Amino acid sequence: MYLTTMIGNLLIILATISDSHLHTPMYLFLSNLSFADICLTSTTMPRMLVNMQTQNKIISYAGCITQMHFFILFASLGNFLLAVMAYDHFGAICHPLHYTAIMNPCICGLMLASCWIMSIVNALLQSLMVLRLSFCADLEIPHFFCELNQVVQRSCSDTFPNDLVMYFASVLLGGGPLTGVIYSYVKIVSSICAISSAQGRYKAFSTCTSHLSVVSLFYCTILGVYFSSAATNSSHSSGTASVMYSVVTPMLNPFIYSLRNKDVKSALRRNRKKGRG
Repeated sequence: MYLTTMIGNLLIILATISDSHLHTPMYLFLSNLSFADICLTSTTMPRMLVNMQTQNKIISYAGCITQMHFFILFASLGNFLLAVMAYDHFGAICHPLHYTAIMNPCICGLMLASCWIMSIVNALLQSLMVLRLSFCADLEIPHFFCELNQVVQRSCSDTFPNDLVMYFASVLLGGGPLTGVIYSYVKIVSSICAISSAQGRYKAFSTCTSHLSVVSLFYCTILGVYFSSAATNSSHSSGTASVMYSVVTPMLNPFIYSLRNKDVKSALRRNRKKGRG
């Protein structure tokens, strides 16, 4: 699964960089999403594979904090990028005549930089909040990686400030992008319904099916993590659900975009022909 994730997302990045047909805002954001997926899985999977091979589940305190920091960073980045990509579809479908003005290079660069900055600030804030906590000796985390909530719950000190920061971060940085995605697709659907011809409606909707599939997979699995943990309070079910959004989703993203996206498939074919040539 890890090798599949790495190879699939690297192919998306290479296709986007090497093919001039994909030098558009959507594929700029897609290549960054693929990079975030590679880094997200690389924060957890190699360590888990080593643990399985050596039968040693010990991780140092510094290693745990580092793993948690980068996991939050790249999970947040993926979240923001999906919202930005939804806005890009909104501009292309709802305002096609003004699309080049809405998504000019300056605005695209600003949006991409904002995604990175907010992700870094969020990860840094959450990590600093954990550093203020004290932990008892022989701490055991019932998870396959140092997940923020699991680490905070096992602290011996007052965790109210951490819970408060996590709550506001979830509402603002999680709910905000999700609201933007929902709003964009409500507008997109209403614009598509206003198209008179069935062929025109199909063509407009087919441009965003890949992104809609990835968004649904990403948010449904994350919501599944929190609903399952809240309902059952079982670390096993929470860990299983976490595998879905931290491992399975990044692995499936390249397949969704390559199999359901004509531009990406064409770029991969052209690159393969160049390689043979």
